[in-house]
Amino acid sequence: MTLDPPTAHPATELDDVVHQRNRLGILTVVAEADEAEFGFLQGTLGLTPGNLNRHLAVLVEAGLITVRKKDTRGGRPKSWVKISDAGRKALAREMSALEQLLRRHQTGGA
Repeated sequence: MTLDPPTAHPATELDDVVHQRNRLGILTVVAEADEAEFGFLQGTLGLTPGNLNRHLAVLVEAGLITVRKKDTRGGRPKSWVKISDAGRKALAREMSALEQLLRRHQTGGA
């Protein structure tokens, strides 16, 4: 008798960089728009500037977003955040894993 190898649980597909609550929030917000301004992200997600900066740095380092400074008329430059192609793919993988987990939970198992 041959046993099929066990299939990986969908939880193993969760990405530690993407799955963190604030980073997942950042990615989902910027995926919905062409770009999101730093202050908008901060207010929408309820983060402090320092906390948001740290999460943005992690996402930039992972290649999932880009951040650029944009001059404003007579004011300080503002930071604008844009999701990269790699970021869209990572977000799609994360959402797929979450959907699989949800389906397993709703059906009561594998």
